[in-house]
Amino acid sequence: MRFGAALLSKPIPPADTRVVFLDRDGVINRRRPDHVKSWAEFEFLPGVLQTLAELTRLAIRLVIVTNQSAVARGLLEPRELARLHARMTAEIRAHGGELAAIYVCTHLPDAGCKCRKPGTGLFRRAAADLRIPLEGSVMIGDSPTDEEAARSVGCRPILVGSAQPAHGTQTAPDLAAAAVLVRAFLAREQRELC
Repeated sequence: MRFGAALLSKPIPPADTRVVFLDRDGVINRRRPDHVKSWAEFEFLPGVLQTLAELTRLAIRLVIVTNQSAVARGLLEPRELARLHARMTAEIRAHGGELAAIYVCTHLPDAGCKCRKPGTGLFRRAAADLRIPLEGSVMIGDSPTDEEAARSVGCRPILVGSAQPAHGTQTAPDLAAAAVLVRAFLAREQRELC
């Protein structure tokens, strides 16, 4: 696994593919104040596996973009993070979902890197590696940094949980409700194309 990105094997899609970017902690799994440091501490949020399968059936490419400073803090080895993501991916796949890729920033918040959200490095790397559009894609996150990063690259942000949005961002209580917003957005977009 390269620092900053972990690609899963998937054919390169056409440039007009529908894409949903997802934060990990607080969207896919329960956020922990002391960081998720092992598979034993990783807990899928209710309904997530079914929702990811549903989005996959809609031919939506799912890309995780996540800040994981536990590595830079020395709380988690890069290999353990890779193993955790491999198990998470296998569970998602076993339930019918498919991740196109996982992009990770392992830097500390004050490192000044371009990949840590609200920086846009993870998004730009995903767009280049996977040949996917940023403009018009959707980003589902749970924090203002997710919202800011999404807006900076032209993605439509949706915040889940209790985060307070800025800029009129749509909100949803959880990933399943956010997926309803994604489907409505894609249906509206499709009607406009016809």
